[in-house]
Amino acid sequence: MITPHHQPTPITPRRTKTRASIPTEVEGKGELFIPAHCSSSSSSSWFGHCFVPRKEMVVIDQHVLWTFFASLFGFVLLYTLRRNNNSNGNKIKTKKMTFPKECAKESFPDGECRPVNGSGTDVIIVGAGVAGSALAYTLGKDGRRVHVIERDLTEPDRIVGELLQPGGYLKLIELGLEDCLEEIDAQRVLGYALFKDGKNARLSYPLEKFDSDVAGRSFHNGRFIQRMREKAATLSNVQLEQGTVTSLLEENGVVRGVQYKSKDGQLHKAYAPLTVVCDGCFSNLRRTLCNPKVEMPSCFVGLVLLNCQLPFANHGHVILADPSPILFYPISSTEVRCLVDVPGQKLPSVANGEMASHLKTVVAPQIPSELHDAFISAVDKGNIRTMPNRSMPADPHPTPGALLMGDAFNMRHPLTGGGMTVALSDIVVLRDLLKPLRNLNDAASLSKYLESFYTLRKPMASTINTLAGALYKVFSASPDPARKEMRQACFDYLSLGGIFSTGPMALLSGLNPRPLSLFLHFFAVAIYGVGRLLLPYPSPTRMWIGARLISGASGIIFPIIKAEGVRHMFLPATVPAYYRARAPPHQV
Repeated sequence: MITPHHQPTPITPRRTKTRASIPTEVEGKGELFIPAHCSSSSSSSWFGHCFVPRKEMVVIDQHVLWTFFASLFGFVLLYTLRRNNNSNGNKIKTKKMTFPKECAKESFPDGECRPVNGSGTDVIIVGAGVAGSALAYTLGKDGRRVHVIERDLTEPDRIVGELLQPGGYLKLIELGLEDCLEEIDAQRVLGYALFKDGKNARLSYPLEKFDSDVAGRSFHNGRFIQRMREKAATLSNVQLEQGTVTSLLEENGVVRGVQYKSKDGQLHKAYAPLTVVCDGCFSNLRRTLCNPKVEMPSCFVGLVLLNCQLPFANHGHVILADPSPILFYPISSTEVRCLVDVPGQKLPSVANGEMASHLKTVVAPQIPSELHDAFISAVDKGNIRTMPNRSMPADPHPTPGALLMGDAFNMRHPLTGGGMTVALSDIVVLRDLLKPLRNLNDAASLSKYLESFYTLRKPMASTINTLAGALYKVFSASPDPARKEMRQACFDYLSLGGIFSTGPMALLSGLNPRPLSLFLHFFAVAIYGVGRLLLPYPSPTRMWIGARLISGASGIIFPIIKAEGVRHMFLPATVPAYYRARAPPHQV
């Protein structure tokens, strides 16, 4: 017996085609047979004792080739059989999830449901504001049968929702709705101008890498919404109806549809596999779908200035006034919107003239001289309107058959004008999630799948939400020396230009939805403020203020980040729901 440690002179095997001398298939098993004397794991033993002649190699190649084709054929056959079985199973599930029989009828006179084209509804949308109208058109364009129920289909007249950031305009293009900004006298917005203590800083959006038409837009909110409603109504599979939704219809924990009062006051029920609630900041349906923690830090007092020129054309203007910011931006070629922020929920009375007096004596002296006369004139006209500013982090209760969107789901302070950008971004995310699905009938699977929506929306939503909340607190006046330094540091930091202005502006505009970048810029402002305090010679008082500045900055941003969700903001890939978007529910 020869051991592997004593290698003999290689012996040339006989050129025979015996089945024992080469690897062959075991009959009936499809396995390769290797001679016992060639089964050693030692490479030297194999090559030393088992040389395979060329003709026999051809036989091996043929075996390998046929084995590959047989395996491939078997895989295809098994996959086809499995798919057919799954299809049958899904058909059974679909039968279990069907809606009341009356909803399959072409007409149902007592208003139990209002099918589109006599074939049922895929999605019910509650509310036809910016989010509801855009979603209706988007889903309708994708072939969904959509039923929109809106409380009032006449043109809205609001003092907010009038500025769309460039990031939102890009989302509008993605949805095919950019033409809704035409013929409403919308104005291009190229950036912001900051004013503080007689100084100003011009901050432009970083638009160099985009087409020339990409910019912000400001307009009358009602005109924009009406254009989107009209465009959605052009689709035959989208039905807009005026009515007030009173409740969601639930069955065994699954939302099946809505109950609503039509324009004539009659009570109706409508059914669909998915109900999307977009009924705005005053939503009466959100409580069952989320944990609403609504805060009202301030109110806006709105005016319209006529035929006046802004100091910086095509720019929004932010005056860092006392006690809180004042905004100016164009809403048409002849009108400028003014929004005066009043902290708290208690406002001077408009009816008895207290508000007019407050605007003239407290606010007017702080606005730029170019706008002073037009401002006083607008106050004298008396068309003063108010709107509470609400903030509410997104804290959903995933519910089969229903979804929240728009201001009903998530709000932030309107100082940065980011609400519509977040809403349109959410619609793009939802559209992309629903696109692979042929039907929405399996409520449980759909709800599980759509949990990824809450994570995928976070980059844009959390960046804009956090920035809005943080900037409002930084820009508001305070008697605290540390807060004063933070406010001044922010103004000076943005005035530096370069990355110090384009970075924050890219975040504010929705062009760079990166929470980490926001976090770094925010603390860069704080460190910049501390550096200003300590140079050229630090003193104990200045060091103490600097320490309190850092502490105050942390106290501003960390609660906002906590409310948004640290994990969802900075580590979305660690959230299990993040990966569900890659595996849509299997469908027939």
